Formats: sequence, structure tokens, C-alpha cells
Amino acid sequence: MRRQASFRSKRNRAAAVLIGVMALLLVLAGCGADNGTPDASSSASPAAAASPSASASASASESASPAAAEKHTTYPLTVTDAQGRSFTFEQAPERIISTSPAETEILFALGLGDKVVGVSDYDDYPAETKDKPKIGDVIKPNEETLVSLTPDLVITGLSMPEDVADRIRSLNLKLYRNIPRTMDDVMETIAQFGLITDRQAEADALIASMKADIQKVKDAVAAVAPEDRKKVYVEIAPGWTVGQGEFLDELISVAGGVNVAGDTTGWSEISEEKIVQSNPDVILYAADLVDYETGKPLEDIIRGRSGWEKIAAIEEDRVIGLDENILSRPGPRITQGLLDVAKAIYPDLVKE
Repeated sequence: MRRQASFRSKRNRAAAVLIGVMALLLVLAGCGADNGTPDASSSASPAAAASPSASASASASESASPAAAEKHTTYPLTVTDAQGRSFTFEQAPERIISTSPAETEILFALGLGDKVVGVSDYDDYPAETKDKPKIGDVIKPNEETLVSLTPDLVITGLSMPEDVADRIRSLNLKLYRNIPRTMDDVMETIAQFGLITDRQAEADALIASMKADIQKVKDAVAAVAPEDRKKVYVEIAPGWTVGQGEFLDELISVAGGVNVAGDTTGWSEISEEKIVQSNPDVILYAADLVDYETGKPLEDIIRGRSGWEKIAAIEEDRVIGLDENILSRPGPRITQGLLDVAKAIYPDLVKE
């Protein structure tokens, strides 16, 4: 997937980013968001997987306790999605389509890869997704392809607009819409997917590993006094940053940092002068992302802005590139993203 420079190009391709967010600008790689989130996965996508996090890369089912392994879903089962739509399942779905890389990651992490019969064009993680039938864009997938794959369940995320979701439902397809904004939302989604698919033991094990990641970070930065918290600026797509209401802002806060764009909401275009005035101690950006319009790496764009050479983060070489997929996809690897952010802000405090 090509990385795009402008918000328009990112949003058109998908969020994925936000993937969105989610896009997260990639939509952010196909994971994007439908609330003005740029697509961060312009050139490399942001979203998808099989294993939960680096600290919990083994199959969730392998770590489930014997007691948990006996936990099963009782059908018929009625659930409600983030859009308030209710669905009844007579049995666990056998044919699942995921239109969003983050949700695809969850399915594979729960050991449901063999049940996945279709994924978006932006899905690239785990590697097995590359061999799955492609259903098109994360914002507006190909309707004929969706119908032809005869799914029991279609799962979508932040990138798909509500009207598109309603259109797909009109095709007599059971579409579950997921809109995660926080780490808790992601874990609740994992629990819900585990319930729907009768993979509750695997979901419980995955959630436990994610909670362990979160606690590890909280313990590591607990002693940082409020006045010593590092100021952080994050840029996942050229000229775009994130404020309150998005999980990247939460990652910075839980990691003990202060988001210099924390006085804004959602995704917004930056004021270069304001960032200079904020004088962040650390700058985080999407590693390897290249501006689609100019061909310049995002890091070069950041370091080359007029007046930015005076920013503490640049003077002290605290400009750190992180995996955009992990940062932008609200899936099972989100707590690995938290660990990465925390290590970037406090390398002496947070260790693997």
C-alpha cells in the first residue's frame, strides 16, 4: 500500500489508517477512522494480525488455562455491535469476512484464520492474510465479492462509513461494525469476538497478556513526577497529528508522556509554529513512511521544517520512528505499540 502525504489521499485510500485513524491515518493503513482520521498506512499499511503482541506472540489458545479451556458459548446468541445493531447467531460463524486489518488481526490471534474467507486489500499481517481472497477497500469494499464469498459474518471497523455499512446489510449480509477508541475498547472487542465464535478461552488469554503489557508500562513509569513527564509530539502522516479521543493519545498518556496536541480532539493538521512553541522532548513518527507527493521520508520532512531545528527533541536526537501498523491499528498488538511508545519516551525505565 502506498503511503500518502495528504489527508485527502489518505482518507480516500482508507484510512487504514486510522486505519484510520484508522484509517489512523491509515486509516492509517486500512485501519482508519471515519471521524476525520488520516490514513497512516499510505505506503506500508497499518493493520492486521495473528499474534497479540511481541510479549504475547504465541497463540492465545496455547496459554489458556485448563479451566478456561472449558468455557464455551451457548447458542443461540444475541449480541449488539457499536452501531447499536443486534444480531443472533444460531451457531459459531464458519465463514467470516473482515474488511479491516485490525479486526483481521484479532480473528487470527484467536486462532480463527481458517474461518476467514476474505480480507481487505490492505491486510498484510499475519502473512497468511496475503493468500486470502481480497474484497477491496476498507472504506467501501466490493459488494459483488462480498456476496460471492457467502459469509456467515462480515466484520468491519473504524474506516467504514455508516451509510456503507447499511448498504452492505441491505444485501442480506450480517455485518458487525466495530468502533474502538481505547485499549479497553479493543479488549472488549476481543472478548466479544471470542464469545461470538466460541473462542472465549483464547480471548481471555489474549486479554490477559495485553493487560500484563499495560501493567508493565504503568509500573515502569509510576515514579515519574508530573512535572518531569516528557512532552511528546506524534506524526503518523505528513502534517497530521492526534489529540484527545483517539487511542494514540491514550498510549502517550499511559506511557507517562504529555501529548503536546492534547488540547485538540481527534486528528488535525498541525500548526508548525505551535509545535515549535510546545518544544516537545520526544518526537514519534511512522517509520519508513514516505510522502506520496514529494517522495521524501517523513523523518526528513519533520527534521527539515523551518525553525524545528530548535526543538529539544531534534536538538537531542530524540526523533524516533515506530512501526506504523502497530501504532495505527486498534487490534491485539496495540499494547505492543504501548510498550514501543513507552520505551521511546523513557528508554531507561521501560525494558523488554
